[in-house]
Amino acid sequence: MSWLTWSNPVAIWWMFLLAVSAVNVALLLGLRALYRRFFAERRMSLVAAEPLLFLSAVYVFVCAFRSVLPRADVQRICLFDTPLSSVLVGRSVATIAELCFIIQWAIVLRELAKSVGSDTAGNVSRTIVPLIVLAECCSWYAVMTTNFLGNVLENSLWTASFLLIAVALVRLLPHFRGIAQWAIAATALGAAGYLMFMVTVDVPMYFVRWQAQIASGYHFLGFAAGLHDLATRWIVSHEIARWRHEIPWMTLYFSLAVWASLALGSFGLIRHRLPRYRAHSPMRLPRGPAAVAASRIL
Repeated sequence: MSWLTWSNPVAIWWMFLLAVSAVNVALLLGLRALYRRFFAERRMSLVAAEPLLFLSAVYVFVCAFRSVLPRADVQRICLFDTPLSSVLVGRSVATIAELCFIIQWAIVLRELAKSVGSDTAGNVSRTIVPLIVLAECCSWYAVMTTNFLGNVLENSLWTASFLLIAVALVRLLPHFRGIAQWAIAATALGAAGYLMFMVTVDVPMYFVRWQAQIASGYHFLGFAAGLHDLATRWIVSHEIARWRHEIPWMTLYFSLAVWASLALGSFGLIRHRLPRYRAHSPMRLPRGPAAVAASRIL
């Protein structure tokens, strides 16, 4: 552990990940406590009552695990020499977590679409999960063959999915008012920021790496050899030169993305209030003798 010094940027980054993960777990436990109070009278289990909370818990704990044992899959680099640092373990849990994350988005968009009758949001909610399933297949292709083209395709599909999510959110904006409209607008801006990062940083980074592999005549692994390699080979590195390009996306992934998952997980606490924030709520008939007489005439 001699690398854990304040002079090593990788050590500082890792300690930051640990601190953020601790905060994320605390936030999840706080959210669980809110749900327990919310469903106390219903006598229902939290998993049965609100799948969004369960999906968020999976994402939070997997991201915490990956923060403790970070790794760069295609390069096979990690911080600790342990079997849990293998790409097979890391990519497996990451796949589960990322599917949970996109399912959260699909559920929330579906509920918002149903509340106002938005076909656009409803169609997007049904489209994004298959897109990310395909993205996960591309990710596995990348880590098995060490071909960065798989990462290019994977992250392009994530970009396309969040473009659809942003479009759905913008289409939902006119249907709500008040704090609900502000929350949807803020979420749309967050999605726009994510798209900007993916288009200008993440996807180009993997594209440049893929082009460098092609130019150098790099020999990609076959599926059988790749599966054995990702399960048995990991390279311990604490050098900033090896981690420099991984730190930005990992930092955002294990912080902002987790907070987004927690926010989606809290949707169940406010779902029942959506009707009061619809921009065009059903008209209420006036009460009183005059109203009764008018209804009889009609």
